[in-house]
Amino acid sequence: MLKKISALLLVVLTITLTSCNEDFLETKPTDAISAGDALSTPENMALVLNGLHRLMYAQAGIIPGGSNSRAGMQYWIPMFDVLTGDLIHTARANGWMRAELQWNVHTLETSESVSQLWYQRYHFIASCNAIINKVEEDGLTIDANMSNILGQAYAYRAWAYHSLVTTYAKGYLIGNPSTDPGVPLLFKTEAPYTSEPRSSVQAIYDQINLDLGKSIEFFENASARVDKSQLNINAAYGIKARVALSEGDWQAASDAAKKAREGYPLINEADWKSGFNTVDLSEVIWGGNVIQSETTFFRSYFYYISPTFQGSQNRGNPKTISKEVYDAIPDTDYRADLFLPMAPNTNGAAANGEGGSFLTDPNYDTEEEFDAAKAEIVSKWGVTTRHNTHPYMHVKFRQKNPGTIDPDDVIYMRSSEMYLIEAEAEAMMNDVTGAQTALKPLAEERDSAFDVTVFDTKEKLMNQIKLQRRVELYGEGFSWLDHIRWDEGIDLTNSGAAEVLYQAGFKQDKPSLNDAWIWKIPQREIDANPNLTEADQN
Repeated sequence: MLKKISALLLVVLTITLTSCNEDFLETKPTDAISAGDALSTPENMALVLNGLHRLMYAQAGIIPGGSNSRAGMQYWIPMFDVLTGDLIHTARANGWMRAELQWNVHTLETSESVSQLWYQRYHFIASCNAIINKVEEDGLTIDANMSNILGQAYAYRAWAYHSLVTTYAKGYLIGNPSTDPGVPLLFKTEAPYTSEPRSSVQAIYDQINLDLGKSIEFFENASARVDKSQLNINAAYGIKARVALSEGDWQAASDAAKKAREGYPLINEADWKSGFNTVDLSEVIWGGNVIQSETTFFRSYFYYISPTFQGSQNRGNPKTISKEVYDAIPDTDYRADLFLPMAPNTNGAAANGEGGSFLTDPNYDTEEEFDAAKAEIVSKWGVTTRHNTHPYMHVKFRQKNPGTIDPDDVIYMRSSEMYLIEAEAEAMMNDVTGAQTALKPLAEERDSAFDVTVFDTKEKLMNQIKLQRRVELYGEGFSWLDHIRWDEGIDLTNSGAAEVLYQAGFKQDKPSLNDAWIWKIPQREIDANPNLTEADQN
């Protein structure tokens, strides 16, 4: 998998200390500092962690197995909503994620996305192993500062393993975890670094939960974090809530979600409509604090998703919400304002064949009405005149400085998600009152007429929770795992998506009947790892 851990640690360290200048990434030598120096002091360990914080959203071309074509979570977050048709593309545009939405990427063992996700997550694991092993082997003093370092290392390792086991293995709730093959479980950091065989899904989850327990224990005595790019005890509980939800440990999910959101109050209407471009929002528990010098430009989250970003991906391909989901949002719910069902279809290359002018757009009879509708969107939402618009497009994610390529923060975890995890977990335990209590604060904040008592059975509650997740967390990368957990297939017939564009991604059978939901293991990993053979391929 990786041959020299020292090179890996150096790379992670240099990510912290340098800007995202492409020339540097291609030419900087990787032997200027040893692994021993990188781990020689708590301060240097913190720098390695800072490298991981940066790697969450940075281009990874300087890392073995990495590529500048994927910038961490800035790519993976929208991609996991694109795969299921929850974040809908409206045109071919410049091609980014087109193969993903057509299900021609995660099902191909030689694809860039399959390799990049695998190797990046194992880079996180290897770096965390190095920190954890160094502290244990040298018997270092565990003060508040070291507790913070270890809390983050254990949390990151758990997060990375959960990301791997939920993509490259069968879903916990739809499979047989004790026998289903998971991913290699690694603890070593010394060379030669040749990985391990695949452990069972259950073994991976067992390790994840052990790591989260240790993370939370260390965080209880840790110094405070500097900013939200770093993990803290709330983020560790949030990861625990996600893990427990995915394995059907409903009580643990509910308990962890409550603790995760403590101190992170729900945002109000003004903040919900402000663009989701900063980790300073009150309910953001964890997110990437991106600064100007660290921009990834045309590999950024907002490049892929924002209708205001000055890039060809969104100028030619505004992203929409499913018509079915939008139509289910009550008029009294202010989140509906961030989706524009009557936006004119200005793109002559729109996949639905209705774009270009009032002559082809069924919503407008005159050129004056058509042009006025576009002008209003430009004026109100910061969309430029160069950007196309499309019915049901979103304006949820907007830049602080619209119409530019300026970087903005990337949000990984919000307290809204934790309310929804708690509500789902309580519903799955058949605790109707408990689920209503969990859902009520969020839903009432978003919808002035919301009446939780209407949802008085498990079935009604789950249907409402699913809707709430699809609206509240739209574009935040959760729909892939939601589909697997709920064992729901894909049918975009009434969504507004065009079958000519989506092809195989337009319809897919549910995960329990369809192994195409399991990502392929990178072919180069099978070729290089003596513990894996072609028989291990998904």
